[in-house]
Amino acid sequence: MTDTRTTALATAIVLGTGVLWGFYWLPVRALADTGLDGPWGTLAITLAATLLLAPATLRRWRTLVSTSRVALVSITLGGAAFALYSIGFIYGRVAIVILLFFMTPVWSTLIGRYVMGWPTPRRRLLAIGLGLSGLGVMLGADGTVPLPDGAGEWMALIAGLLWAIATTGIKARSTLGPVDATFVFAAGAALTALLLALMLTLVPGLFTEAVTGTAHAAGPSAREDAAVGQILRIGVLALTAGGLWWGLSTAALMWATVRLEPARVGILLMTEVLVGAASAALLAGEFLTPVEIAGGAMVLGASLLEIWNPRRPGTISNR
Repeated sequence: MTDTRTTALATAIVLGTGVLWGFYWLPVRALADTGLDGPWGTLAITLAATLLLAPATLRRWRTLVSTSRVALVSITLGGAAFALYSIGFIYGRVAIVILLFFMTPVWSTLIGRYVMGWPTPRRRLLAIGLGLSGLGVMLGADGTVPLPDGAGEWMALIAGLLWAIATTGIKARSTLGPVDATFVFAAGAALTALLLALMLTLVPGLFTEAVTGTAHAAGPSAREDAAVGQILRIGVLALTAGGLWWGLSTAALMWATVRLEPARVGILLMTEVLVGAASAALLAGEFLTPVEIAGGAMVLGASLLEIWNPRRPGTISNR
């Protein structure tokens, strides 16, 4: 395959990944409707992905053993970030959760400057100011103190910060192939979801009110049939979401990202924001106010500004 065709394929994969993840909230909430609310639905999805990827990865267990511990921890932390992002869809509005996660470039720039000691161009300082201002506008749209409202928004904000930390370590130390990295990523997410699920069990109502069912009025036979149907639905949803989103699309994205400029990857993935906001509005009736839209535009503008190359108009760069 020529370089041009490889670049075109990688671009299409990243663009398609952004569109696909814009619909990710659908299986997450569908699992919540089956009774796997909160972290339990994400646990089912990520555990399914881990099990699907395990046969291919464990055959190369020596590669995992010899991999840098910093790389493994970073990839695991990335999985934890996405687990929080996934669970956030249960407790927060889709568009706000996605936009809060997309604060990642601001956190990455701050980490690069103050932790890694990397030089920070003036435009990136401007991007930080624009991103933080957009965050304040978006969260303070109802006239209250501009802080995340509820567990879902806090999870999304923390997820973006963790993802920024994780990508710094992955970029610096990881040499794992796409499938192996995706396995570690999914396993880290499953572990995080399990820990949060156990916390919710020990402290009921930690995140939100418990969901109660109404099926107890049915007879034994009806309850058994309903239980079998529910188990089958859970299995199909978990395997589909785990295999498609956490398995296939993530592995494909990891293949594509090493073949494209990081800046291009970042811009192409912004389709997730547009698709997520549009799908939530059309399918869940979750509309953003004009002020929230303005704040969200500032956050996305900060991401674009952070990766724009002022030395070559019309180009993008990660430097």
